[in-house]
Amino acid sequence: MKTNNKKINIRLGWLSILGNLVLFALKYWAGIVSGSIALIADAWHTLSDSATSIVLIIGSKAASKPADDEHPFGHGRAEHFSALIIGFLLAIVAFQFLHDSGRHLVHHERANYGTLAIVVTITSIIVKEALAQASFWGYRKNKSTALKADAWHHRTDALSSVIVLGGILLGNYFWWIDGVLGIIVAIMIGYTSYEILKTEFNTLMGESISDEMIQQMKDISLRETGKDNLLHHFHIHKYGHHTELSFHVKIDPELTLFDAHEYCTRIEKAIERELNVHVTIHAEPLERPENTDR
Repeated sequence: MKTNNKKINIRLGWLSILGNLVLFALKYWAGIVSGSIALIADAWHTLSDSATSIVLIIGSKAASKPADDEHPFGHGRAEHFSALIIGFLLAIVAFQFLHDSGRHLVHHERANYGTLAIVVTITSIIVKEALAQASFWGYRKNKSTALKADAWHHRTDALSSVIVLGGILLGNYFWWIDGVLGIIVAIMIGYTSYEILKTEFNTLMGESISDEMIQQMKDISLRETGKDNLLHHFHIHKYGHHTELSFHVKIDPELTLFDAHEYCTRIEKAIERELNVHVTIHAEPLERPENTDR
């Protein structure tokens, strides 16, 4: 991770921690006063944002370390592990919401909302969406997956506060509204957790190259050499912001070793320049001699 990207992540992380701690205190206070499980659950969701921001800061510092003998491709995957931790924390929060909301419904517990709950909830919506927008801005600047996960965490908190606000306005008419809202918030957070975990697991386990990217590479190769080099056998490995790509090409067997190397290097540099990936090409003869097995 570049130094500027690291600074963006860390600054946004500390901004998130400060904002979330203040909101947690306000929401928890309002939840205790009103007896609302939805507000208290929302408060803990907000506090969990502080935990994920700490993970973001630690992960960003780890990902910024340069390559070394033990990690020749750098430490970029620390970002993916950070995002995984955020996803797991969201899953835990969702389960706790689901459990507490179900208990309220079983025991017919009603919340007693007031002006304090309304003011705190509206404040939370505004602040959390502002934090989400800041994190999404950071993601657009440096493509940090951990920052994107943190942004969605802020967004789900803002949306859950919107739902809680709706419940506050309807709370005097339906005793069960608080428990139902808690379940809805839990489902929203659980879905966000699922999306984050699925994306990061796919990246760490290894992904296939998209058809669109393959076509882009074929077009680049054709443009650079004037020939269809029959690109095949693609492999891609992502290390945070660093991507390693390898594939095979078929070239004229009459080329000298030097010419074949120059030929492949021209394709490599063009793809690296246009797609921002590090490329390694394995050259194969266009027509294999009949007296060989490989």
